[in-house]
Amino acid sequence: MTSDIPLNESPLGDSAAEGSSSAEGSLPNKVPEGTSAAEGSLPNKVPEGTSAAEGSSSAEGSSSAEGSSSAEGSYVLEAKEVGRDYQQGDSLLPVLRDTNLAIKAGEKLAVVGVSGSGKTTLLNLLGGLDDPSAGSVTVCGADWQGLGVSARAKWRNQHVGFVYQFHHLLGEFSAVENVALPCLIGGASVAEAQQRAEALLGKVGLGDRLQHKPSELSGGERQRVAIARALVTSPSVVLMDEPTGNLDPGTAGVILDLLLTLNQTLNISFVVVTHDPAIAARMDRQVNLIDGQLVELEAAVV
Repeated sequence: MTSDIPLNESPLGDSAAEGSSSAEGSLPNKVPEGTSAAEGSLPNKVPEGTSAAEGSSSAEGSSSAEGSSSAEGSYVLEAKEVGRDYQQGDSLLPVLRDTNLAIKAGEKLAVVGVSGSGKTTLLNLLGGLDDPSAGSVTVCGADWQGLGVSARAKWRNQHVGFVYQFHHLLGEFSAVENVALPCLIGGASVAEAQQRAEALLGKVGLGDRLQHKPSELSGGERQRVAIARALVTSPSVVLMDEPTGNLDPGTAGVILDLLLTLNQTLNISFVVVTHDPAIAARMDRQVNLIDGQLVELEAAVV
């Protein structure tokens, strides 16, 4: 997704963005050691000797992503006949089988199902954090399995954001530094990364918390920072695993309203794994993961 996030709009009103244009201090000029893909929307660790800003033409399989800045057809994310098995002793444990899914630009999809049904496994496959045992997953026209390590990390950084039940913020970094990291990893200058981070934090109502570290923020504020981090690179799709699961009902409602507003403002697709029927009911579509397969549910009347 190539469109920039507008810097002069805030879904929470002008007051939400106040103070977001002049952060004190400066952003770190390098990626912290040991940063991994599981921490928010950061891509896989950059291979030694390879700059995050460098192109991925030398990576194995990187050609399959070239020229694919938009999804084939009208879908930004598509899973076709995906299966995932895990070795359990001498036998295979099938978690997903013949799973099909297609997400349009700006669409909001809820994935529901009982605990242990494979919802998180599905998200990992959709985000290229794991490979399917069968089938394929494409994001903006690129098949994850056709990309080498460097190319996959770069494509994920550009097109996929992650929000987890736990915020996974880096404790030694401020809010603006945490949000700017995906931009820095993607090759943006410090000035550009800081500008985009400040703009997103303004949008989520934290324009006056730019220099606060995670320990100085409330649970709801930390999750807002995690949401801003997932959106800062203008991804095509954001994958969320119980994004309000650790919040009290009042704060969860505020975060949900914020997500829906950002979806409308930025036209970014959301795939939300949730046990909360109130959250699922406010998505465009709902699918239930049963016996390793997705079953479309009728739209709820909100």
